[in-house]
Amino acid sequence: MENRSGGNPIDEVVQRILAALPGSLGAMRSDVEANLRAVVQSALARLDLVTRQEFDVQAAVLARAREKLAALEARIAALEAGEPGSNPR
Repeated sequence: MENRSGGNPIDEVVQRILAALPGSLGAMRSDVEANLRAVVQSALARLDLVTRQEFDVQAAVLARAREKLAALEARIAALEAGEPGSNPR
């Protein structure tokens, strides 16, 4: 689920669920909200999730590794073809 508002994604999920509940639960709303928040946090804690920052760092590492791999593949192809100037020494 994408968090476009920049707020807490757990709060967003809880608010969406609370909005779907019937209005007759008004008196119990705070209890329902507290319990729902605990359930959502517990469920998310059991998942193996990473932060957006960790994901972006790993994506950058992968991009650099792919660039290096492509360069090495080109260098190997040149060495195998016996092209001049492909000797690393």
